[in-house]
Amino acid sequence: MEDFSKWFHNILDEAKIIDSRYPIKGMNVWLANGFKIRKYMLEALRELLDKDHDETLFPLLVPEEELAKEGIHVKGFEEEVYWVTHGGKKKLNEKLAIRPTSETAIYPMFSLWVRSHIDLPIKLYQVVNTFRYETKHTRPLIRVREITTFKEAHTIHATKEEAAKQVEDGIDIYKTIFNKLSIPFLILKRPVWDKFPGANYTMAFDTLFPDGKTLQIGTAHNLGSTFAKTFEIKFENENGEHEYPYQTCYGLSDRVIAAIIAIHGDEKGLVLPPIVAPKQVTIIPIIFKKGSEEVISKAKEIEKNLKNNGFRVNIDDRDLRPGKKFYESELNGTPLRIEIGPRDLENNQFIITRRDNSEKSSFSLDENISSIVERLLNDITTSLKEKGEENLKKRIVGVKSMDIIEKTVLDGNIAQINWCGEESCGKAIEEETNLDILGEYGKYSGDCIHCKKPAKYTALISKTY
Repeated sequence: MEDFSKWFHNILDEAKIIDSRYPIKGMNVWLANGFKIRKYMLEALRELLDKDHDETLFPLLVPEEELAKEGIHVKGFEEEVYWVTHGGKKKLNEKLAIRPTSETAIYPMFSLWVRSHIDLPIKLYQVVNTFRYETKHTRPLIRVREITTFKEAHTIHATKEEAAKQVEDGIDIYKTIFNKLSIPFLILKRPVWDKFPGANYTMAFDTLFPDGKTLQIGTAHNLGSTFAKTFEIKFENENGEHEYPYQTCYGLSDRVIAAIIAIHGDEKGLVLPPIVAPKQVTIIPIIFKKGSEEVISKAKEIEKNLKNNGFRVNIDDRDLRPGKKFYESELNGTPLRIEIGPRDLENNQFIITRRDNSEKSSFSLDENISSIVERLLNDITTSLKEKGEENLKKRIVGVKSMDIIEKTVLDGNIAQINWCGEESCGKAIEEETNLDILGEYGKYSGDCIHCKKPAKYTALISKTY
């Protein structure tokens, strides 16, 4: 894709995903097509979370006093907080923050709810809007001032071992949802200077866009007892002693939808994984004067069959040329297109075209259409996943010299380097290359690319959004 940025902005408009003309920079309106993609993504995510989490909803506003309690955390967001200072014309006695994230809204309530070890663990999540005064260049769905799809889970445990295990469970949930969405990903431990403010450590999911930049699409944080101590969350253990519990949080946002659009799309438009496609199948009757009633009748029969079997399907019977309908179906990313005309009826067949690879196949009308559609949709999910993973893998390039890191990355790749693991050295690498270390990629014995001391890790470095 020659100009990815232009393509991305155009497709959001042409496929009616969002309207970015809202009169506040960095805030967008979800249009019907985009909202359905969002809806189906969240349905799949909720299905995973609801197995052992409770969905809740906390207030949007956070008292300044509560926000200020966790100094390290607040410092990470202090440039981004929106403040409410007035109620009508009356100036408030205490400023209220519009949540940039919800730790300082949720944890004061944890201090009220947690009394005994029998209250633990608590695992809850919410899907909310969050607001950050983004000072960098805003980009729809990627870098915004209102994050409209902010799913955050918060858990609290009696032991640090349970908290560490919960981080792994959170990672498994995200691996599952990203696989369902066919999004290729890397899981990396963020460098200490780039971890979530107040966390012991941060695990992050990154994916690679067609322009060679990486995008963080999910994070899982081990918070230790940092917030418990700040918000006086204590529990009585089995021996009657009071202890601070251990906490985790993990979240994802609109960026997941940006990744779906960016990674799978092509010059024709969207290519949507079936799980989130607003329409999984579009039936296009090829109408001529002769035989039109029979064609429409058979199209409706196919539609009813598919709907009864749980597929999202529509008939495009508008008075337009078939080519125009094909174009719109491809633009909107509908995974399967069924064509049927008078000649097909004569031959007792119908045609299915896959959006992901344009492969066209004919099937007998006597076959089980629902089984065929289910198989093809599963094949599309697998094919998109394998294609994405293969592309990501081949664009991770080993680099042994500082001189060529920047060129490697600017050529559209992620550079894999040897790193001693020291913060000062890592920051020096970032400063000299004007790139970002994503995190530890694995153990390594050799020399650090920068300081030449023994390397502890291989690390990945890229240009990020």
